[in-house]
Amino acid sequence: MSIQTIDPVTALIVVDLQKGVLAHPLVHPVSIVVQNAAELAISFRNRKLPVVFVTVVGTAPGRTEETLSKGPRPDDWAELMPELIAHSEDYRVIKKTWDAFTHTGLEDYLKSKGVTQVVIAGVATSIGVESTARLAYALGFNVTLATDAMSDRSTAAHDNSVSYILPRLGETGTTKEILQALNLTGA
Repeated sequence: MSIQTIDPVTALIVVDLQKGVLAHPLVHPVSIVVQNAAELAISFRNRKLPVVFVTVVGTAPGRTEETLSKGPRPDDWAELMPELIAHSEDYRVIKKTWDAFTHTGLEDYLKSKGVTQVVIAGVATSIGVESTARLAYALGFNVTLATDAMSDRSTAAHDNSVSYILPRLGETGTTKEILQALNLTGA
């Protein structure tokens, strides 16, 4: 277990666990990823800690070698998975880039709540999760990553992020380990 502690004011950030994104195959069962993220959200809400749901609705305008379909999407494409049971007090971020911070107001929201640490879950590990962790770390937040509440389309990409990148940006742990650390904070 590499997670050491959870700060008293920590927020949960759940990245792109939405119907359209999760319609693509992932290397881990979607049901388990979503269940673990939902369990974290319940625990954070029970402690009156901020829960942030991030959804992607477009792409950044730059050119890339690999393009995703820019055609019409189903009406429910950006809807959160229903198992997450979003509450009215949860903060919602709509993004068009990989990370949850660029042009979204998330940093200001977290700082207004006194947040010093973020726990991040979601998809894709090597894109949305890693990019959000990079920005959170660069902005001065302590970062914890829920490794069993994330997945990717590629095993190699997921494993690279979890093994080599994410430990350089914060602490990693399973949902159970994070909940145990959260219980120790008394939050």
